[in-house]
Amino acid sequence: MPLLPYTCPTNAGRAERFQHRTDMNSAPKLSDQLCFAAYSFAHALNRAYRPLLEPLGLTYPQYLVMLVLWEADGQTVKEIGSRLRLDSGTLTPLLKRLEATGYVSRQRGSRDERQVIVALTDAGRALSEKATRVPLDLGCAMGAGREEIADLRDRLVALRDRLADAGCSVGEPET
Repeated sequence: MPLLPYTCPTNAGRAERFQHRTDMNSAPKLSDQLCFAAYSFAHALNRAYRPLLEPLGLTYPQYLVMLVLWEADGQTVKEIGSRLRLDSGTLTPLLKRLEATGYVSRQRGSRDERQVIVALTDAGRALSEKATRVPLDLGCAMGAGREEIADLRDRLVALRDRLADAGCSVGEPET
Protein backbone atom coordinates (compact mmCIF):
# COMPACT_ATOMS: atom_id res chain seq x y z
CA MET A 1 0.00 0.00 0.00
CA PRO A 2 1.26 3.48 -0.76
CA LEU A 3 1.95 6.09 1.89
CA LEU A 4 -0.50 8.94 1.42
CA PRO A 5 -0.24 12.36 3.06
CA TYR A 6 -3.01 13.13 5.48
CA THR A 7 -3.75 16.42 7.23
CA CYS A 8 -5.22 16.08 10.70
CA PRO A 9 -7.67 18.99 11.17
CA THR A 10 -8.57 18.40 14.83
CA ASN A 11 -5.20 18.48 16.56
CA ALA A 12 -5.79 21.35 19.01
CA GLY A 13 -6.48 23.80 16.21
CA ARG A 14 -3.27 23.03 14.32
CA ALA A 15 -3.22 21.08 11.13
CA GLU A 16 -0.52 18.43 11.16
CA ARG A 17 0.52 16.24 8.31
CA PHE A 18 0.95 12.51 8.75
CA GLN A 19 1.89 9.73 6.44
CA HIS A 20 -1.01 7.31 6.36
CA ARG A 21 -0.73 3.85 4.84
CA THR A 22 -4.01 3.13 3.13
CA ASP A 23 -5.63 1.73 0.05
CA MET A 24 -8.06 4.42 -1.05
CA ASN A 25 -9.96 1.91 -3.19
CA SER A 26 -11.11 -0.39 -0.39
CA ALA A 27 -13.41 -0.12 2.60
CA PRO A 28 -11.85 0.18 6.06
CA LYS A 29 -11.08 -3.14 7.72
CA LEU A 30 -12.12 -3.96 11.25
CA SER A 31 -8.71 -5.47 12.00
CA ASP A 32 -7.02 -2.16 11.13
CA GLN A 33 -9.11 -0.06 13.52
CA LEU A 34 -7.68 1.23 16.78
CA CYS A 35 -11.19 1.68 18.13
CA PHE A 36 -11.96 -2.04 17.78
CA ALA A 37 -8.65 -3.06 19.34
CA ALA A 38 -9.40 -0.78 22.32
CA TYR A 39 -13.02 -1.94 22.54
CA SER A 40 -12.20 -5.64 22.44
CA PHE A 41 -9.30 -5.14 24.87
CA ALA A 42 -11.64 -3.39 27.32
CA HIS A 43 -14.04 -6.33 27.16
CA ALA A 44 -11.22 -8.84 27.65
CA LEU A 45 -9.90 -6.80 30.57
CA ASN A 46 -13.33 -6.73 32.23
CA ARG A 47 -13.64 -10.50 31.81
CA ALA A 48 -10.18 -10.96 33.35
CA TYR A 49 -11.08 -8.77 36.33
CA ARG A 50 -14.37 -10.59 37.06
CA PRO A 51 -12.91 -13.69 38.79
CA LEU A 52 -10.35 -11.54 40.63
CA LEU A 53 -13.00 -9.20 42.04
CA GLU A 54 -15.69 -11.79 42.73
CA PRO A 55 -14.13 -12.94 46.05
CA LEU A 56 -14.13 -9.27 47.14
CA GLY A 57 -17.81 -8.90 46.29
CA LEU A 58 -17.06 -6.12 43.80
CA THR A 59 -17.83 -5.42 40.18
CA TYR A 60 -15.21 -3.67 38.07
CA PRO A 61 -16.87 -0.21 38.35
CA GLN A 62 -17.24 -0.68 42.12
CA TYR A 63 -13.56 -1.62 42.30
CA LEU A 64 -12.67 1.66 40.59
CA VAL A 65 -14.70 3.60 43.17
CA MET A 66 -12.97 1.73 45.99
CA LEU A 67 -9.55 2.50 44.47
CA VAL A 68 -10.39 6.22 44.51
CA LEU A 69 -11.51 6.02 48.15
CA TRP A 70 -8.51 3.94 49.24
CA GLU A 71 -6.31 6.73 47.86
CA ALA A 72 -8.24 9.46 49.68
CA ASP A 73 -11.18 8.67 51.95
CA GLY A 74 -14.13 11.01 52.48
CA GLN A 75 -14.68 12.44 49.00
CA THR A 76 -17.75 14.03 47.48
CA VAL A 77 -19.66 12.27 44.73
CA LYS A 78 -18.49 15.04 42.39
CA GLU A 79 -14.82 14.44 43.27
CA ILE A 80 -15.16 10.68 42.74
CA GLY A 81 -16.98 11.27 39.45
CA SER A 82 -14.26 13.62 38.28
CA ARG A 83 -11.53 11.07 39.01
CA LEU A 84 -13.44 8.26 37.27
CA ARG A 85 -14.83 10.44 34.48
CA LEU A 86 -18.37 9.39 35.40
CA ASP A 87 -21.46 11.52 35.84
CA SER A 88 -23.46 11.38 39.06
CA GLY A 89 -26.30 9.50 37.35
CA THR A 90 -23.92 6.62 36.66
CA LEU A 91 -22.09 6.87 39.96
CA THR A 92 -25.03 7.07 42.37
CA PRO A 93 -26.31 3.50 41.76
CA LEU A 94 -22.75 2.17 42.20
CA LEU A 95 -22.43 4.01 45.49
CA LYS A 96 -25.82 2.76 46.70
CA ARG A 97 -24.77 -0.83 46.02
CA LEU A 98 -21.43 -0.29 47.80
CA GLU A 99 -23.32 1.18 50.75
CA ALA A 100 -25.68 -1.82 50.79
CA THR A 101 -22.67 -4.17 50.97
CA GLY A 102 -21.31 -2.21 53.92
CA TYR A 103 -18.14 -0.93 52.23
CA VAL A 104 -19.01 2.78 52.17
CA SER A 105 -21.30 5.26 53.88
CA ARG A 106 -22.90 8.31 52.29
CA GLN A 107 -23.64 11.45 54.29
CA ARG A 108 -24.96 14.87 53.30
CA GLY A 109 -22.37 17.62 53.70
CA SER A 110 -22.70 19.66 56.90
CA ARG A 111 -21.94 22.96 55.12
CA ASP A 112 -23.74 22.18 51.88
CA GLU A 113 -26.50 19.59 51.98
CA ARG A 114 -26.41 19.29 48.19
CA GLN A 115 -23.06 17.56 48.53
CA VAL A 116 -22.86 13.90 49.41
CA ILE A 117 -19.68 12.74 51.15
CA VAL A 118 -18.68 9.12 50.54
CA ALA A 119 -16.48 7.49 53.17
CA LEU A 120 -15.09 4.02 53.68
CA THR A 121 -16.46 1.90 56.49
CA ASP A 122 -14.18 -0.35 58.53
CA ALA A 123 -15.13 -3.20 56.17
CA GLY A 124 -14.27 -1.04 53.16
CA ARG A 125 -10.87 -0.13 54.60
CA ALA A 126 -10.16 -3.79 55.44
CA LEU A 127 -11.01 -4.79 51.88
CA SER A 128 -8.02 -2.83 50.56
CA GLU A 129 -5.64 -5.42 52.01
CA LYS A 130 -7.44 -8.23 50.19
CA ALA A 131 -7.39 -6.20 46.97
CA THR A 132 -3.60 -5.81 46.87
CA ARG A 133 -3.29 -9.04 44.86
CA VAL A 134 -5.67 -7.93 42.11
CA PRO A 135 -3.13 -5.94 40.00
CA LEU A 136 -0.51 -8.67 40.44
CA ASP A 137 -2.92 -11.42 39.44
CA LEU A 138 -4.09 -9.39 36.45
CA GLY A 139 -0.48 -8.95 35.33
CA CYS A 140 0.01 -12.71 35.56
CA ALA A 141 -3.16 -13.30 33.55
CA MET A 142 -1.87 -10.92 30.87
CA GLY A 143 1.60 -12.42 30.93
CA ALA A 144 2.98 -8.93 31.49
CA GLY A 145 5.26 -7.44 34.12
CA ARG A 146 4.84 -4.19 36.02
CA GLU A 147 7.00 -2.18 33.60
CA GLU A 148 5.10 -3.33 30.53
CA ILE A 149 1.74 -2.63 32.18
CA ALA A 150 2.92 0.80 33.40
CA ASP A 151 4.18 1.67 29.91
CA LEU A 152 0.89 0.62 28.30
CA ARG A 153 -1.10 2.57 30.90
CA ASP A 154 1.01 5.69 30.37
CA ARG A 155 0.64 5.47 26.59
CA LEU A 156 -3.14 5.03 26.85
CA VAL A 157 -3.45 8.01 29.21
CA ALA A 158 -1.32 10.15 26.88
CA LEU A 159 -3.49 9.21 23.89
CA ARG A 160 -6.68 9.91 25.85
CA ASP A 161 -5.34 13.30 26.92
CA ARG A 162 -4.32 14.19 23.36
CA LEU A 163 -7.85 13.38 22.18
CA ALA A 164 -9.25 15.59 24.93
CA ASP A 165 -6.79 18.38 23.99
CA ALA A 166 -7.92 18.12 20.37
CA GLY A 167 -11.39 19.17 21.43
CA CYS A 168 -12.93 15.74 21.68
CA SER A 169 -15.16 15.08 24.66
CA VAL A 170 -13.27 11.84 25.31
CA GLY A 171 -12.24 11.41 28.92
CA GLU A 172 -14.42 14.24 30.21
CA PRO A 173 -17.19 13.51 32.67
CA GLU A 174 -20.67 14.14 31.33
CA THR A 175 -22.53 16.88 33.13
